[in-house]
Amino acid sequence: MSVVLSVVSAVFWGLLVLSLLVFVHEGGHYLAARACGVRVTEFFLGLPCPVKLSHKSREYGTEIGVTPVLLGGYTRICGMEGEQDELLAPALACVQRHGRVEVSALAAELGCDADRAYALVATLTDWAAIRPYYDESRGERRGQKDWPAAFETLRRDASLRTEYDRGHDFAGEGVTDYGQPRAIPGSADRFLQRERSHTYLGCGFWKRFAMLVAGPLVNIVVALVLVMTMLTAVGITVATGSNVVGGITPGSFAEAAGLQVGDRITKVGEVQTPDWQTLSDALDAPLAAGRDFTLTYERDGQATTVTIDVKDGAQAQYLGIYEETQAMRMGLGQAFMQSIAYARMVGEFAARLVMPQHTMEVLNTSSSIVGISVMASEAASTSAADLISVVAAISMSLGFMNLLPIPPLDGGKVLIEVVQVVIRRQLSMKAQAAVSYVGLAFFMFVFVVVLRNDIMRFVIG
Repeated sequence: MSVVLSVVSAVFWGLLVLSLLVFVHEGGHYLAARACGVRVTEFFLGLPCPVKLSHKSREYGTEIGVTPVLLGGYTRICGMEGEQDELLAPALACVQRHGRVEVSALAAELGCDADRAYALVATLTDWAAIRPYYDESRGERRGQKDWPAAFETLRRDASLRTEYDRGHDFAGEGVTDYGQPRAIPGSADRFLQRERSHTYLGCGFWKRFAMLVAGPLVNIVVALVLVMTMLTAVGITVATGSNVVGGITPGSFAEAAGLQVGDRITKVGEVQTPDWQTLSDALDAPLAAGRDFTLTYERDGQATTVTIDVKDGAQAQYLGIYEETQAMRMGLGQAFMQSIAYARMVGEFAARLVMPQHTMEVLNTSSSIVGISVMASEAASTSAADLISVVAAISMSLGFMNLLPIPPLDGGKVLIEVVQVVIRRQLSMKAQAAVSYVGLAFFMFVFVVVLRNDIMRFVIG
């Protein structure tokens, strides 16, 4: 029964911690996209699922909620998928002109096949420029795996802003509802460029860069705040350096001699031991030589001398006592510097993963979701402070790992953006997908190795 409870606890805490941290990560992407004026249609805790609990923001149009598949989170930023096509502008204009149009009719009007027409409306839907229309009379419903037969216009205000655009006003005149025809001013190409400006693809390099790195940076900032909070509010455990016993090892010489926590050891033989360093030095010689020696300690103001019985000629390394420790709280400035030092250490460790000569070394000391779940469960059962420390460590690692230049991680996407700036053209989706497959293969290898290590460490023992 205890094994079952341990597994349930590990699963619960693992899912809770990882889901919240991924949600925070996606929150960084969401906030950056909104700040850059990019449309965001969904922001969820949990992976995509037809069953969900959500609320649609009246101010931003974003559907915000939670799904039962608590294995992370996701943000749908418009314009991160789809390729350019010279028929996008006439396709958008066609939908605007009709209000609602079947894809077959759109294909006929544009003079292309149905597959291309569906690719066009899929891209425009991803841009939140139009939306699918689900006809219940045809048995269509939201959440179905394939696209419906028709697509329709979005609700727009007098200035043609949608619910996803900053500053929209649906209280005034000139508002058209979903599925209503709406004339566009100027040319179809100009209107398409206006819609594209509200997407990831329509942003310049620095805005794209900000949206990509915002997620990892939020994880790192959250970790820094948690670490600083722990250092200032709880403190860190430091050795006092005194000659007071802080702990006793079961079955040790110290336990056999009757020593207790709180005893102050004043002499080893005839050597005075006013602090821990002199005490440690005084113990080295008799233990290494394997000879009996006397030890004097004070307890409740009374001095007692005992003989430590060491097996003759047998070397011993430890008496079996621990140094006394105490919690030391740091000032804000010192805590900040310590947090930065910790972040630098984690960042350097993560960077070693992509160095071939250090890859296996890093993997052998890393944890998968199994190890993370076990550590989170153990920390939660110990204290809130331990749990916060584990959450900070995971958040920090998650942030730096996502900054690695490996597609499809955020750092890999930044790398693709840099390459596109250098070559002065956009890589095709096929080329980006090929690079992503290589990155996925690498991370599948990483996943298998760390999962195997965790199973050996935590399951098999």
